[in-house]
Amino acid sequence: MSETREEIAESFRQNTREWQQSWAIDVDVDPWDLPLEEMDPAHPELFRANKVLPWFERLRAESPVHRCANSQFGRFWSITRYDDVKYVDTHHDLFSSDIYNGGIRLGGKPLEGPPDPMFHLPMFIMADPPVHEQQRKAVAPMFAPSKLGRLAELIRRRAARILDELPRDETFNWVRRVSVELTGQMLATLFDVPQEDRHKLIHWSDTVERIADPDYFETAEEGFRELWTCFEYFNAIWQERVAKADQGEDLISFLARGEATRNMSPSEFLGNVLLLIVGGNDTTRNSITGGVLALNQFPGEFEKLKANPGLIPNMVPEIVRWQSPVAHMCRTALADTEIRGRKIRKWDKLCIWYLSGNRDERHIPDPNQFRIERPQVRNHLAFGFGIHRCLGNRLAEMQLGIIWEEILKRFREVEVVGEPKYLYSNFIRGITELPVRVRE
Repeated sequence: MSETREEIAESFRQNTREWQQSWAIDVDVDPWDLPLEEMDPAHPELFRANKVLPWFERLRAESPVHRCANSQFGRFWSITRYDDVKYVDTHHDLFSSDIYNGGIRLGGKPLEGPPDPMFHLPMFIMADPPVHEQQRKAVAPMFAPSKLGRLAELIRRRAARILDELPRDETFNWVRRVSVELTGQMLATLFDVPQEDRHKLIHWSDTVERIADPDYFETAEEGFRELWTCFEYFNAIWQERVAKADQGEDLISFLARGEATRNMSPSEFLGNVLLLIVGGNDTTRNSITGGVLALNQFPGEFEKLKANPGLIPNMVPEIVRWQSPVAHMCRTALADTEIRGRKIRKWDKLCIWYLSGNRDERHIPDPNQFRIERPQVRNHLAFGFGIHRCLGNRLAEMQLGIIWEEILKRFREVEVVGEPKYLYSNFIRGITELPVRVRE
């Protein structure tokens, strides 16, 4: 007799939890007490507990190019200092991002045959030249300065409405009421879909990070099926817009008329749509939330900001550095090489930790301090470097700046009144809950 759906789901949950338990970690252990060879800074529990920063501090000090030989993600090198992260990120000829070579996330391995479209979704961030440049070029006009300038007033109206509708002197989750709402509305605009569908976009973005979470989906296959409902949704939009692609000024129309994107396979189309959804949501929403948290942890900086709102443009990149919403990217070595005397072999996996590089004491003075007047504040790693530098970084900064301009017009206090909850992920440094109260 075949298993029932409930039995399959329970088996998935049980197997996942047993797997997690087999890689259990004590998040409260002092990383300075561990043998270096036993350190695994990529364990997602360290990120969910927000305990990973001291691990990176130890590695930067004693083993900045560190080999983890045994982890739930297999063997990998951690690159933790600013200069080394930038070096790997800007040498795409030596360090590959391509999905066929293992992709940009831990756990990915070079493919030995054709990819299974159910589990491997190609996208331009996981491609090397020339495919990367060709496909990236198709959507780049969406983020041109002239187009962003036209979006500024729309963002301001939406930010004002979101903030005006917040409850006063009552605890609520800032992530859902503000951060997700603003970025969700902007995503709907970028794709030119109905605003009432923005919650679908947010759901599909969350699905990407939680696809194997037994508390989120009953099976991993169910998670992937949910992503294919995203394909069905956007494929219908694609069909509508192909005929008038030359007129459209949205991301789907840009893909439809791009020479390198107009004939994508279904899995490639879905992969690039999900890349644009996640890129337009997770990074910005976690920076919006991270800024509130940072200003509560450093109340003197909040007082400076209230006294001088003109500091917002300098504060915005400091928030992005402080939060580092994309914690890492991975690369695969295409040849034998060395970094700081450590021998990297061809096909070795390298994890470049933006989060660690942005706290590198050798490059950023007092990196654990949140300073809204920090000099050379844009000199951070959070948007990446080289050919993969974040396409939407200016849009993210614009949303972040505008929301803070509107906050200061309305509230004398945005007080964090409970502990934040963090995402179980070593890729997106996400905050899922931040209980706050606002006071006028």
